[in-house]
Amino acid sequence: MPNPSSAAARHPFFDNAILLFSLVAVFWLVEAADYALGRFGPGPGALDQYGIVPRDTSHLSGIAFSPFLHGGFPHLIGNTVPFLALGGLVLLSGRKTFFVVSAIVALLGGLGIWLFAPAGGVHIGASTVIFGYLGFLLLRAWFARDLRWGAIALVAGFFYGGLVLTLFRHQPGISWHGHAFGFAAGVAAAWLLTADRGRQPRKAPVAL
Repeated sequence: MPNPSSAAARHPFFDNAILLFSLVAVFWLVEAADYALGRFGPGPGALDQYGIVPRDTSHLSGIAFSPFLHGGFPHLIGNTVPFLALGGLVLLSGRKTFFVVSAIVALLGGLGIWLFAPAGGVHIGASTVIFGYLGFLLLRAWFARDLRWGAIALVAGFFYGGLVLTLFRHQPGISWHGHAFGFAAGVAAAWLLTADRGRQPRKAPVAL
Protein backbone atom coordinates (compact mmCIF):
# COMPACT_ATOMS: atom_id res chain seq x y z
CA MET A 1 0.00 0.00 0.00
CA PRO A 2 1.49 3.40 -0.97
CA ASN A 3 2.47 5.69 1.83
CA PRO A 4 -0.12 8.52 2.02
CA SER A 5 2.58 10.94 3.08
CA SER A 6 4.75 10.23 0.01
CA ALA A 7 3.00 12.86 -2.13
CA ALA A 8 3.43 15.45 0.62
CA ALA A 9 7.09 14.53 0.97
CA ARG A 10 7.73 14.84 -2.76
CA HIS A 11 10.17 17.63 -3.61
CA PRO A 12 8.50 20.70 -5.18
CA PHE A 13 10.94 20.40 -8.11
CA PHE A 14 8.92 17.50 -9.52
CA ASP A 15 5.61 19.35 -9.29
CA ASN A 16 7.19 22.41 -10.90
CA ALA A 17 8.63 20.29 -13.68
CA ILE A 18 5.25 18.67 -14.30
CA LEU A 19 3.63 22.12 -14.49
CA LEU A 20 6.16 23.51 -16.94
CA PHE A 21 6.21 20.48 -19.20
CA SER A 22 2.40 20.37 -19.15
CA LEU A 23 2.29 23.96 -20.42
CA VAL A 24 4.85 23.17 -23.10
CA ALA A 25 2.80 20.10 -24.05
CA VAL A 26 -0.17 22.43 -24.62
CA PHE A 27 2.01 24.57 -26.91
CA TRP A 28 2.99 21.50 -28.91
CA LEU A 29 -0.53 20.11 -29.09
CA VAL A 30 -1.86 23.42 -30.38
CA GLU A 31 0.88 23.61 -33.01
CA ALA A 32 0.25 19.98 -33.99
CA ALA A 33 -3.44 20.78 -34.43
CA ASP A 34 -2.51 23.81 -36.52
CA TYR A 35 -0.24 21.63 -38.66
CA ALA A 36 -3.00 19.05 -39.10
CA LEU A 37 -5.44 21.76 -40.16
CA GLY A 38 -2.88 22.90 -42.70
CA ARG A 39 -2.52 19.39 -44.10
CA PHE A 40 -6.12 18.25 -44.04
CA GLY A 41 -8.19 21.36 -43.40
CA PRO A 42 -8.44 24.99 -44.41
CA GLY A 43 -4.71 25.59 -44.81
CA PRO A 44 -1.46 26.28 -42.91
CA GLY A 45 -1.62 28.64 -39.96
CA ALA A 46 -5.38 28.31 -39.60
CA LEU A 47 -5.16 28.89 -35.84
CA ASP A 48 -2.73 31.79 -36.08
CA GLN A 49 -5.58 34.15 -36.94
CA TYR A 50 -6.59 33.98 -33.27
CA GLY A 51 -3.47 35.87 -32.18
CA ILE A 52 -3.25 39.57 -31.37
CA VAL A 53 -4.39 41.89 -34.15
CA PRO A 54 -3.52 45.45 -33.09
CA ARG A 55 -6.53 47.66 -32.34
CA ASP A 56 -9.00 45.12 -33.69
CA THR A 57 -11.67 44.81 -31.01
CA SER A 58 -12.85 41.51 -32.46
CA HIS A 59 -9.42 40.02 -31.65
CA LEU A 60 -9.05 41.12 -28.04
CA SER A 61 -9.22 37.44 -27.06
CA GLY A 62 -5.92 37.05 -28.89
CA ILE A 63 -4.21 38.55 -25.83
CA ALA A 64 -5.01 35.30 -24.00
CA PHE A 65 -4.51 32.94 -26.96
CA SER A 66 -1.37 34.44 -28.47
CA PRO A 67 1.23 32.76 -26.16
CA PHE A 68 -0.09 29.32 -27.16
CA LEU A 69 0.19 29.94 -30.92
CA HIS A 70 3.37 29.67 -32.99
CA GLY A 71 4.33 30.21 -36.59
CA GLY A 72 5.49 26.67 -37.23
CA PHE A 73 7.60 24.12 -35.38
CA PRO A 74 10.93 26.00 -35.76
CA HIS A 75 9.33 28.97 -33.97
CA LEU A 76 7.99 26.67 -31.26
CA ILE A 77 11.31 24.86 -30.82
CA GLY A 78 13.08 28.20 -30.42
CA ASN A 79 10.70 29.16 -27.61
CA THR A 80 10.53 25.84 -25.78
CA VAL A 81 13.92 25.79 -24.05
CA PRO A 82 13.88 29.47 -22.89
CA PHE A 83 10.34 29.00 -21.59
CA LEU A 84 11.36 25.96 -19.57
CA ALA A 85 14.56 27.55 -18.26
CA LEU A 86 13.24 31.00 -17.34
CA GLY A 87 9.86 29.67 -16.23
CA GLY A 88 11.68 27.23 -13.97
CA LEU A 89 13.63 30.09 -12.37
CA VAL A 90 10.42 32.04 -11.78
CA LEU A 91 8.90 28.94 -10.20
CA LEU A 92 11.60 29.02 -7.52
CA SER A 93 9.47 31.69 -5.85
CA GLY A 94 6.43 29.38 -5.79
CA ARG A 95 3.61 28.39 -8.10
CA LYS A 96 1.36 31.25 -6.96
CA THR A 97 3.98 33.82 -7.95
CA PHE A 98 4.56 31.98 -11.22
CA PHE A 99 0.89 32.18 -12.16
CA VAL A 100 0.61 35.82 -11.10
CA VAL A 101 3.71 36.81 -13.08
CA SER A 102 2.52 34.84 -16.11
CA ALA A 103 -0.89 36.53 -15.99
CA ILE A 104 0.56 40.03 -15.58
CA VAL A 105 3.02 39.50 -18.43
CA ALA A 106 0.48 37.96 -20.80
CA LEU A 107 -2.15 40.62 -20.12
CA LEU A 108 0.01 43.74 -19.93
CA GLY A 109 2.39 42.62 -22.66
CA GLY A 110 -0.48 41.57 -24.92
CA LEU A 111 -2.33 44.81 -24.27
CA GLY A 112 0.79 46.78 -25.17
CA ILE A 113 1.00 44.90 -28.49
CA TRP A 114 -2.69 45.47 -29.17
CA LEU A 115 -2.43 49.20 -28.48
CA PHE A 116 0.90 50.15 -30.03
CA ALA A 117 2.08 47.56 -32.59
CA PRO A 118 1.65 48.48 -36.26
CA ALA A 119 -1.60 47.42 -37.87
CA GLY A 120 -1.74 44.75 -40.53
CA GLY A 121 -0.15 41.83 -38.70
CA VAL A 122 -1.00 39.05 -36.27
CA HIS A 123 1.26 38.65 -33.25
CA ILE A 124 1.71 35.13 -31.88
CA GLY A 125 4.15 33.15 -29.77
CA ALA A 126 5.33 32.63 -26.21
CA SER A 127 8.18 35.11 -26.68
CA THR A 128 6.18 37.83 -24.91
CA VAL A 129 5.94 35.63 -21.81
CA ILE A 130 9.60 34.56 -22.09
CA PHE A 131 10.81 38.16 -22.20
CA GLY A 132 8.45 38.90 -19.32
CA TYR A 133 10.06 36.18 -17.23
CA LEU A 134 13.48 37.60 -18.06
CA GLY A 135 12.46 41.12 -17.07
CA PHE A 136 10.97 39.81 -13.84
CA LEU A 137 14.07 37.81 -12.93
CA LEU A 138 16.56 40.58 -13.72
CA LEU A 139 14.70 43.30 -11.83
CA ARG A 140 13.26 41.39 -8.88
CA ALA A 141 16.66 41.26 -7.20
CA TRP A 142 16.95 45.04 -7.51
CA PHE A 143 13.50 45.75 -6.10
CA ALA A 144 13.72 43.13 -3.35
CA ARG A 145 17.35 43.75 -2.37
CA ASP A 146 17.67 40.01 -1.90
CA LEU A 147 20.96 38.15 -2.39
CA ARG A 148 19.22 34.91 -3.32
CA TRP A 149 17.32 36.64 -6.10
CA GLY A 150 20.53 38.39 -7.08
CA ALA A 151 22.11 34.99 -7.69
CA ILE A 152 19.09 33.88 -9.71
CA ALA A 153 19.27 37.11 -11.74
CA LEU A 154 22.94 36.38 -12.49
CA VAL A 155 22.07 32.92 -13.77
CA ALA A 156 19.24 34.26 -15.94
CA GLY A 157 21.43 37.09 -17.22
CA PHE A 158 24.35 34.78 -17.98
CA PHE A 159 22.32 32.41 -20.14
CA TYR A 160 19.66 34.71 -21.56
CA GLY A 161 20.81 38.28 -20.96
CA GLY A 162 21.70 38.48 -24.64
CA LEU A 163 17.99 38.48 -25.42
CA VAL A 164 17.83 42.02 -24.09
CA LEU A 165 20.03 43.14 -26.98
CA THR A 166 17.34 42.07 -29.44
CA LEU A 167 15.16 44.85 -28.02
CA PHE A 168 17.43 47.35 -29.76
CA ARG A 169 17.12 46.01 -33.28
CA HIS A 170 14.22 45.21 -35.56
CA GLN A 171 14.12 41.86 -37.34
CA PRO A 172 11.61 41.15 -40.12
CA GLY A 173 8.98 38.65 -39.06
CA ILE A 174 9.85 39.03 -35.37
CA SER A 175 7.44 40.81 -33.04
CA TRP A 176 9.74 43.45 -31.55
CA HIS A 177 6.72 44.91 -29.77
CA GLY A 178 5.96 41.52 -28.20
CA HIS A 179 9.50 41.29 -26.83
CA ALA A 180 9.62 44.89 -25.60
CA PHE A 181 6.19 44.98 -23.98
CA GLY A 182 6.70 41.51 -22.51
CA PHE A 183 9.98 42.61 -20.90
CA ALA A 184 8.36 45.81 -19.60
CA ALA A 185 5.46 43.80 -18.17
CA GLY A 186 7.94 41.52 -16.40
CA VAL A 187 9.62 44.55 -14.84
CA ALA A 188 6.19 45.79 -13.74
CA ALA A 189 5.43 42.38 -12.21
CA ALA A 190 8.74 42.46 -10.30
CA TRP A 191 7.90 45.88 -8.90
CA LEU A 192 4.32 44.97 -8.02
CA LEU A 193 5.29 41.78 -6.21
CA THR A 194 8.25 43.23 -4.31
CA ALA A 195 7.19 46.86 -3.77
CA ASP A 196 6.77 46.37 -0.01
CA ARG A 197 10.02 44.53 0.51
CA GLY A 198 12.98 46.31 1.92
CA ARG A 199 10.84 48.96 3.57
CA GLN A 200 11.38 49.38 7.26
CA PRO A 201 8.17 49.05 9.28
CA ARG A 202 7.02 52.25 10.90
CA LYS A 203 8.01 52.28 14.55
CA ALA A 204 5.22 52.62 17.07
CA PRO A 205 5.41 55.70 19.26
CA VAL A 206 6.75 55.13 22.73
CA ALA A 207 5.33 57.11 25.62
CA LEU A 208 7.96 58.58 27.88
